[in-house]
Amino acid sequence: MDIESLILSELDKKGQVKACEIVKKAGSSRTYVNRFFQKLRGEGRIILLGRANKARYIFAGEGMAMRAKQDVLNVTRMLQNKSLSEDTILRDIREKTGIFLGTNKNVSDILDYGFSEMLNNAIEHSGTATIRITMQKERGCVKFSVIDKGIGIFNNIMKKKGLRNEMEAIQDLLKGKETTAPELHSGEGIFFTSKAADTLIIQSSNKKLLFDNLKHDIFIKDTKNTVGTKVIFSINTDSLKRLESIFKQYTDESFEFSKTEVTVRLYKTGTEYISRSQARRILSGLSKFKTILLDFRDVETAGQGFADEIFRVWKSKHSGVAIIAKNANENVQFMIRRAGYISPC
Repeated sequence: MDIESLILSELDKKGQVKACEIVKKAGSSRTYVNRFFQKLRGEGRIILLGRANKARYIFAGEGMAMRAKQDVLNVTRMLQNKSLSEDTILRDIREKTGIFLGTNKNVSDILDYGFSEMLNNAIEHSGTATIRITMQKERGCVKFSVIDKGIGIFNNIMKKKGLRNEMEAIQDLLKGKETTAPELHSGEGIFFTSKAADTLIIQSSNKKLLFDNLKHDIFIKDTKNTVGTKVIFSINTDSLKRLESIFKQYTDESFEFSKTEVTVRLYKTGTEYISRSQARRILSGLSKFKTILLDFRDVETAGQGFADEIFRVWKSKHSGVAIIAKNANENVQFMIRRAGYISPC
């Protein structure tokens, strides 16, 4: 039996076949056998699913492909960061796996956006030669990771913005609309991805930044030294979130990214919130927004100088920017009122 007939015969029997199986049965080299697989693919008679040791061939046909894809629920790729395009990688995952099959459109849209933004960041900012991506669907959840061995996101922000340490870099990142390459990016990708995910982890150097939207909180943890940047995104398949609603929450009528939210407690550096310098650090870079939400949750008290710098001095210089104090307790509200500013609720 010739190689082509052997391939078709095995497909008739089993519905799918691996190249190594034909090599073993025919006693021919892999290179020679692959010629016949490529010929059948070129004729549109078979299609390839999976990669590397998971690669297998099936008969072409929408029904067959759909059934075969249902079993492919995880993918791992090591990508060469040369002329790399995130949309091409995403399209390949959609076409060759079942990860997106049966996924509600709102969740699919969020995955498209989050994966594209995080992979694009690695492509354009990391300076790495290779990027490792994974995506998997299991137990009602879809996760993906983007891992590079480049400069590291916090180190990159420190270097480009002249900041002193990783904490200042994280504080800068959390504000949104911040970017180390303003000629290429608006700086909103991580901000909106962190809002759309159920959880988003950004790990680099000695810090791990965790956005946990299931707990409605943000955590910063120490971790072992991480070379480059590791991003892990997850969302439940039954999530009701809609990307357009998230965009609308932080944009104005012209769809400009005009609103940001700052969690005040993440700017604590060994003392309570008392100094004007702390207030200036919180507000640094925020004059580009039209609305600033300052979340005072878990802040027990604020000093007069701290409140005065934000709600009188800075506000008088930026009269077109609305500052809204959220979750401020009685002590904090007293200092805000003493500064002579009534925060809209």
